[in-house]
Amino acid sequence: MSDHHTPHSHPHDHHHADAGPRLICALLLTLSFAAVEAVAGFWSGSLALLGDAGHMVTDSASLGLAAFAVWLARRPPSRRHTYGLGRVETLAALLNVLFMVLVVVGICVAAIRRFLEPASINGEAVTLVALIGLLINIGVAWLLMHGEQTMNTRGALLHVLGDLLGSVAALVAGAVIMYTGWLPIDPLLSLLICLLVLGSSLRLLRDVLRALLEGVPTHLSLERIGQALAAVPGVSSVHDLHIWTLSSNRVALSAHLVVETLAAWPEVLAAAQHELIHQGIWHATLQPEPAAHAVRWLPRAAYGADAAAKEIKETGQA
Repeated sequence: MSDHHTPHSHPHDHHHADAGPRLICALLLTLSFAAVEAVAGFWSGSLALLGDAGHMVTDSASLGLAAFAVWLARRPPSRRHTYGLGRVETLAALLNVLFMVLVVVGICVAAIRRFLEPASINGEAVTLVALIGLLINIGVAWLLMHGEQTMNTRGALLHVLGDLLGSVAALVAGAVIMYTGWLPIDPLLSLLICLLVLGSSLRLLRDVLRALLEGVPTHLSLERIGQALAAVPGVSSVHDLHIWTLSSNRVALSAHLVVETLAAWPEVLAAAQHELIHQGIWHATLQPEPAAHAVRWLPRAAYGADAAAKEIKETGQA
């Protein structure tokens, strides 16, 4: 059995190193404006502006959680955690998604209440504060989009994009109210933004759950990789092939390769590793099996306990 793992040569390591500072910078920008927007929302009476301020508060929490997860994920493997703590980033993404869903539900409830009980809104204040918030959110989104794209940063970015859309909604609502006085535009836009954010949240939740359940990453095909390994010179067949996610950008694989002869295993292993690296898989555990003595496991009920014992004995003596 051969285990191939070269963590220090991963092409994404340098991006991972700068994810932390980007998240901290985004956190400071977001947190500094959240208080200003909240005060302006209460003063003006705008639900869209208060919803945007709530988004920015959750953004700050999500960015802080994401930055902490990056720090934990960079810690080296230990005897207790032989793969390291990269999966922490996936857990942080899960918490951010669930947090975002709760925020969306809260804003939807408030919007429905505002439909039933309209309140006066200061359109000028809403427009001004929403414009400033929009510029800040664009800057924060730019920071996150130009760094490493992991589930963790996607979870944080989801909050920021929700905030950005919330700022757009508040800006439009403020302008409409300022020039027409039509108050329903404020909760109506809030509901629209909530639906958009909820769709993105559910898509990220699907990816997070697939990773936690050790499913095959969406960008990889189990059949295609199995066929590629079977096509390596010296390999007769492939079985017990498993592919799962260690962290956002780390995929692991294990497989049994039936080879024509064990004497050629070093060459076969090198060729198989090269093929897997080409597929973006850097952590692979490959088990060789000689074609002439491949172990066959059959159900005990198929031929009885005595025959099963005889089959295993003959296989071991072959």
